[in-house]
Amino acid sequence: MARSTNGDSLKQLNHNGLKWDDSGKNGYHKKPAEQKHGAGNGVASRQNKQESFEQAPMYVAVCTYMGFGIVTLFGYFRDFLRAVGLEKCNLAQEREEQKDFVPLYQDFENFYTRNLYMRVRDNWNRPICSLPGPVFDLMERVSDDYNWTFRFTGRTIPNVINMGSYNYLGFAENNADFLKTVADKVQQYGAGVCSTRQEIGNLSIHEELEQLVANFLGVESAMTFGMGFATNSMNIPALVGKGCLILSDELNHTSLILGARLSGATIRVFKHNNMHSLEKMLKEAICCGQPRTHRAWRKILIMVEGIYSMEGSVVRLPEVIALKKKYKAHLYLDEAHSIGAVGATGRGVTELFNVNPADVDVMMGTFTKSFGASGGYIAGKKELVDYLRCHSHSAVYASAMSPPVTEQIIRAIKCIMGKDGTTEGIRRIRQLAENTRYFRARLKEMGFIIYGNDDSPVVPVLLYMPGKVVAFAREMLQRKIGVVVVGFPATPITEARARFCVSAAHTRAMLNQVNTVTSLQWP
Repeated sequence: MARSTNGDSLKQLNHNGLKWDDSGKNGYHKKPAEQKHGAGNGVASRQNKQESFEQAPMYVAVCTYMGFGIVTLFGYFRDFLRAVGLEKCNLAQEREEQKDFVPLYQDFENFYTRNLYMRVRDNWNRPICSLPGPVFDLMERVSDDYNWTFRFTGRTIPNVINMGSYNYLGFAENNADFLKTVADKVQQYGAGVCSTRQEIGNLSIHEELEQLVANFLGVESAMTFGMGFATNSMNIPALVGKGCLILSDELNHTSLILGARLSGATIRVFKHNNMHSLEKMLKEAICCGQPRTHRAWRKILIMVEGIYSMEGSVVRLPEVIALKKKYKAHLYLDEAHSIGAVGATGRGVTELFNVNPADVDVMMGTFTKSFGASGGYIAGKKELVDYLRCHSHSAVYASAMSPPVTEQIIRAIKCIMGKDGTTEGIRRIRQLAENTRYFRARLKEMGFIIYGNDDSPVVPVLLYMPGKVVAFAREMLQRKIGVVVVGFPATPITEARARFCVSAAHTRAMLNQVNTVTSLQWP
């Protein structure tokens, strides 16, 4: 396990766990630079100081590259054995009679999957057979051919602590009292609509949900979609196109990237949360215009996320808004991981930084995480939402949201807003914040290198070396803790990690057990 190796370095930490003399990473600079280039917002400055991106020791990086180099060499050797027929290849291949055809399966491009991923495939796609709450049951499976195929043993692994689900507020639950209204909607409307909303799929509860979302976010209007991924990928092409410029954070989610590519707009990537990089690109866009013609861009759209799911970092929203206003650009904010999870009343990063939601042109979020449901939303000015109702592919062609799912979201939002007549929603929000701070503080005390903001319920713990990533996931499962591990190519090659997701449903005893087991994995 990669930890802080110098005991004296703990004395150099400030009260937020960040070294003043660190040069930082991904746009986080030394203290003087933060003061010089900040947006003048005290809240933003404090939030930046709460984010930690400690660099690994040099020997850890060297050992990580060596580990990948060794497994790559063995991969080439095994490919040679397969080519000469000494080892069976289990991947899809062209039939002999199709050798003269254009290849259907990419061979060399699958080198990583064939020789590296297959060795550790048992750590992903684990099938669960219970409610994915704070604990769940896993179906036991084994492989007789080194992870190429699996077979179930018929046994289950019960009461595994769930540290991998985005169940931030614990609404993925099976409480019959809470879910009575959801059951009633199934009886009233059935399980699905089987039509788009523009044909015969528009229900009164859909309109109720959209009004509730708009009120919750403090904006004029909102519209909902049945799939969170499609909310980004299908709506961005309706907002920008050829002759437009998209400035995208380098760590944006795949759905944002796909939507940007489908739009046909020019895409430029700025360094993560780095306001200098973003402003430089904005200046260049204003001064130089479009390539070759040098005409002014039709639109400039800045795309960022509220909480970045791999880094656990929070967007520097006040500074982004200041730049957006200065250069007359538009701002697209993806709050998939932040809505419901941060802010005093769960209203996301706009509340966390105390900024006006009207300053964000397009507010996007999903219901798949904090609300224990599925789907997503786009919110903002009424003109924006009305335009998307007519021009968004996801609105025109996709099936309407399932009635019981719609009711589940309504139930969750009303609970958060206190409209159900209880204080359960605010209790969960406060419990999540308390659990997040406690869990992060304990990991820091034990010397682990963790990334992200102190308010982020996404807690990446750096493992670095590929062998440790595999061993960590397997050993944690043996001790009944389910955790997500992530490595290259999803992360930089030297920054493989375990990603813990904290929930309001986790008890202090669960978090203590996870911390204890984590500390015991690596001396």
